[in-house]
Amino acid sequence: MAQPGGGLNPRQRAHLKSLAHPLRPIAQVGKGGVDEDVARSLADAFQNRELLKVKVLESAPTSAKETAEQLGVRVSGAKVVQVIGRTIVLYRQHPDRPEIRLPT
Repeated sequence: MAQPGGGLNPRQRAHLKSLAHPLRPIAQVGKGGVDEDVARSLADAFQNRELLKVKVLESAPTSAKETAEQLGVRVSGAKVVQVIGRTIVLYRQHPDRPEIRLPT
């Protein structure tokens, strides 16, 4: 089972949580669950930003926590920062133009 925020220490997670607070979800996971389209759209979104919020609808086949674990595996390099209710926060550092500086 994937560790929430695997590879992120508590200070880094706290920093990312504070940055994610004002963000709005840019994707939804519904009755189709974490399929190839969802994974591809999030991978595409990571080309423009490093921090994403995803909403898990009530019609989704898995819980928000399970969905977060699936996204952490299916979206290359993505780390689960947190799951609050039905909202997931994901982080992936941009390979060429990192904008978020994580504390050590």
